[in-house]
Amino acid sequence: MSTDPLVVFTPSGKRGHFPSGTPILTAARQLGVDLDSVCGGRGICSKCQITPSYGEFSKHGVTVEDGALSEWNSVEQRYKDKRGLIDGRRLGCQATVQGDIVIDVPPESQVHKQVVRKRAEARDIVMNPSTKLYYVEVQEPDMHDPSGDLERLRMALKDQWALENVHADLHILQSMQPILRKGAWKVTVAVHLGDDENAPRIMHIWPGYYEGTVYGLAVDLGSTTIAAHLCDLQTGDVVASSGIMNPQIRFGEDLMSRVSYSMMNAGGSDEMTRAVREGMNALFTQISIEAEIDKALIVDAVFVCNPVMHHLFLGIDPFELGQAPFALGTSDALRLRADDLDLNIHPSARVYLLPCIAGHVGADAAAVALSEAPDKSKNLVLVVDVGTNAEILLGNTDKVLACSSPTGPAFEGAQISSGQRAAPGAIERVEIDPATKAPRFRVIGSDVWSDEDGFDEAIATTGVTGICGSGIIEMVAEMRIAGIVDAPGLIGSPEQTGSPNCFLDGRTYSYLVYDGTAKGGPKITVTNRDIREIQMAKAALYSGARLLMDKFEVEAVDRVVLAGAFGAHISPKHAMILGMIPDAPLDKVTSAGNAAGTGARIALLNREARGEIEATVKAIHKIETAIEPRFQEHFVNASAIPNSVEPFPILNSIVTLPTQTFNTGGGGVDGGETGGRRRRRRG
Repeated sequence: MSTDPLVVFTPSGKRGHFPSGTPILTAARQLGVDLDSVCGGRGICSKCQITPSYGEFSKHGVTVEDGALSEWNSVEQRYKDKRGLIDGRRLGCQATVQGDIVIDVPPESQVHKQVVRKRAEARDIVMNPSTKLYYVEVQEPDMHDPSGDLERLRMALKDQWALENVHADLHILQSMQPILRKGAWKVTVAVHLGDDENAPRIMHIWPGYYEGTVYGLAVDLGSTTIAAHLCDLQTGDVVASSGIMNPQIRFGEDLMSRVSYSMMNAGGSDEMTRAVREGMNALFTQISIEAEIDKALIVDAVFVCNPVMHHLFLGIDPFELGQAPFALGTSDALRLRADDLDLNIHPSARVYLLPCIAGHVGADAAAVALSEAPDKSKNLVLVVDVGTNAEILLGNTDKVLACSSPTGPAFEGAQISSGQRAAPGAIERVEIDPATKAPRFRVIGSDVWSDEDGFDEAIATTGVTGICGSGIIEMVAEMRIAGIVDAPGLIGSPEQTGSPNCFLDGRTYSYLVYDGTAKGGPKITVTNRDIREIQMAKAALYSGARLLMDKFEVEAVDRVVLAGAFGAHISPKHAMILGMIPDAPLDKVTSAGNAAGTGARIALLNREARGEIEATVKAIHKIETAIEPRFQEHFVNASAIPNSVEPFPILNSIVTLPTQTFNTGGGGVDGGETGGRRRRRRG
């Protein structure tokens, strides 16, 4: 085993051992990490900026000590003096490996920029926002009837719009008088209408009649990505949508890794809170620039997130969420101010966080329930929000059950040997010829298949860089259909599969998808370890769904809804072949897109929906998979592709899966992790 320091890159998850003194940029290039550089490592372009992370990372099995990188040097100082460098950042071409280190590559340093696929879904929403605009004519001051300008403004709102007991923050008082006089005592006022906890409040004042609008943000704070939709609060239109990678990824790709980081590192929770809030503000700046609006016009925001993200965003240590009974700091909806959370939008902007359902089923699942409304369906509907931590709802008008399953980051392309986040150049669609066993694929950014004329020209600017989540699902399912991988999850030899793309890779076989090494590109393969990661992820997902079906005492559901941005890109057929979801007619498996984001938009644009979802959440019954005996049984059965016990009759009427197995129990290759082990002879 190598004694050289271990270098782990996030968000890619790629790792390797490198001698002390190796520049981080060099390590990144050797591992195929997406780290930009134009100047060739001369410290001029600054495109190779990286963020080192220190502390104990149980997920990566590494503790990063001070001194893990070389000391700050004169080249970095010169660049910081001339152009500025964010505190904590280093230049990858200048910082060298001195010890085990975890390195985060920020989005702006990646050559192939992340595609955050959380678009706003088209939806008719009844408009009733919390903040509205009111034009009023204010009585001028009179020495014979002395009163303050604010009091007369409040009286105008009461008399002309029936708005009672309206309050104002200090910044309104500081700017109000010149605005009233500039508008000749005619002004437009943005008023937050209040709620059960807060009185109505003046947010902003414009002189005269203001012909513009104000905006709100619907934010889906996920473990992997943060997506925001900027909405016009008068029309409901989505004027801009944008997203970034969650900067907390450098502390761990999955939720429990971040809880562990908080437990094992003093101040770790505060560090992650700062990181996510800084990322949030960067996103808000980005989206306001795209929409060409002033951030000060953003007066309302709604957030949805899972429980761990909820706590870390609020600055609550998630320690209790890491151990039974997984107690939340609070499960109620929260009504806060933007400055409570260090958010750089309007100084008085209001923030609403949807309620959490339980310790592992959060406000994002509540938003999905608001968007998809299983409690209003006569048919039994299964809603699966596919992500690093999958939230699952099953219900109808009788009742709604909920649970979560720790699927991990494999569906995001992480922990896969050639995996990557969704970005231009990533394989997203796959087909394998059943006769030749040869793959054809499409990459993000091109509509041309790899075996079609013009493919090389179509990918000239991106290349083929790896496999994203939807791509790896289709890849494994297609390998199963073509007889390249068997039901237990073992890749066969060239002789067993009839595929020359299968090759011996250590103790097991791997499958060659694409070899770009002749042109300086990567060699993209699927290994048996990759198959194992997907098996574990899909088994967790299916087991959660099957457990809820047990509680309903049913063997089938009427409809399956794949929610989440990732769910929108999954092929229902391939998901069923893999065994991710229960057997169902394919036309009854639909995508809801970013349902959590849609739920956030509904709560942003209709204040009555907030009370509705709070009541709905109280009626949802949470199932804790960790204490359910049958969960493990379902998990073991679901580890096979598609399942070792469930019959899947509808799937079998659509496709015939090969029945052979490749683990012969002898010869030079055993089953590895997925194919079982050779039996020992008894003496």
